[in-house]
Order: sequence, then structure tokens, then C-alpha cells
Amino acid sequence: MMTTLKTLGQCGMPLTMSSLVSANPEIGKQPVLEKETRLELEQGIGYKFNNIDILANALRHRSWCAENDGNSNERLEFLGDAVLGLLVAKNVFENYPDKPEGDLAKIRSGVVSSQALSEVAQEIDLGNALALGVGEESAKGRKKESILADSFEALLGAVFLDGGIENAKLVVEKLFSEKIGLTSLEPGLMDYKTRLQELTVQISKPAPIYLVDSDGPDHEKRFRATVDIGAHSFGPTFGTSKKKAEQAAANLAHSFFESEEKGEKK
Repeated sequence: MMTTLKTLGQCGMPLTMSSLVSANPEIGKQPVLEKETRLELEQGIGYKFNNIDILANALRHRSWCAENDGNSNERLEFLGDAVLGLLVAKNVFENYPDKPEGDLAKIRSGVVSSQALSEVAQEIDLGNALALGVGEESAKGRKKESILADSFEALLGAVFLDGGIENAKLVVEKLFSEKIGLTSLEPGLMDYKTRLQELTVQISKPAPIYLVDSDGPDHEKRFRATVDIGAHSFGPTFGTSKKKAEQAAANLAHSFFESEEKGEKK
């Protein structure tokens, strides 16, 4: 069910949003969550906010602000990215004392990837709580990997501002412990760019060169990638982000050279 809300403060344009959100004139120029939705989100992350304004800011996507002249969650996203990286790095450093630096880096990279963050965001139903503009709403932005991942980082940044590093740590442990454990079993398994780089060095091939272009509107870009290694070219492969397209191309190349290497050893 969808509803049209009257925007607030400087925002003079009607806004289509999830019915989970309502307008509150005491907040100023931003919509706020219905109490039930806020409580569900807080239960999902294991943290209760003291300052609801900070939480509301974390849920306000730039598409909403472009249509309504407010402040987006991008600054909180910047902060949350740093907080998440620090806390995951500390976690793997303390819990895997026998792993070398390279494996620790691969574990962290896998856990904080856009795909992993999007999965966590879906688990706590973060998409339903976001304030999106009309265009992004119609483009199914609540299910987009990039929006969910970025918004989760903003949410963690909000937890850090509202409750400090210890509460942010508890949220990360609650939501990421299982992912960290699984990723630690085979560090870098899904990071095909790193695996390809290591394989090309091992088999004395030239370094991979990635070529990427994109098309489509900003809210629905499609990226196309190829990777060249010496005389070999792999792709094109496609993705909703540059990283995903490059990873797909790297996967093709890695599979080819890995099969070739195994064949020579038989």
C-alpha cells in the first residue's frame, strides 16, 4: 500500500512514500518513521535511538532530497563506512590471530562488500523505512543493492553518533558475526579481481587491464566491463555497479586461466 504525504518545511512538493512513514511538523523538513516501524528497525539492529532526528537523517536518500530540498544521508554514509571498516577489521584481527594480513584484508573486503551490506539491509527490512524520491520509488529503489548498502552504512553512522563506538560494535557483532565466520573459511572466495591478480602473477601473465563504460539514467545505470590480459580479452560482462561488472569479467578470466593451468599440470 502506498500513500502520498505532504512534505514539510522547505519541501513544497508532495512525496510518494511507503505508508510506514508519516509527516511530523515538529521535525521540520523531514518525514519520520511511524513508531511501529521504528521499533521494528531498532529491534532488527539491536539498538534503540535516543535522538530520532539522527535516525531520520540516516534514512533520507538523496533522491528524496533532490525533490524536496533537504539534507541527505550521504554524510552519515561516509561516517558509517569508516566505522564499519574499523569494527570489522578489529573483529577479524582479534578473532583470527593465526591468519596473515592478506587473509584478514580479504575477510574484511568480503564482509563490507556492497552485496554483503545489501543482504544485511534486507534482513532488517531497511528498504521499507527509507525516504525515497518519486523517481527512485518508481524504479524500485527500495530493493536496489547500492541504495540498501549505502543506507545501511548511513544507519551505522547514525548509531555511532547517537550511541558511541561500543553500541556500533554491538550492532556489527549482531548483524555480521555469521558473515565474518563464513568468509573466514575461504577468504577472498568471491573477490575474483584479487584472485585473478594473484593467479596472473603466479603463471607469469601480464597484469589485468579493465575497461568499463556505462549507459542508462543515473538511477538505473548499467555497467559493461571487459578485462584484457595480454592477447586475451574477456567479456563484456554487465552489472548494476562498476565493481560488479569488473568482478564478473575477472571471474571469466580467472576460470579460463585456472582451467588452462590445471590442464597443463595433468
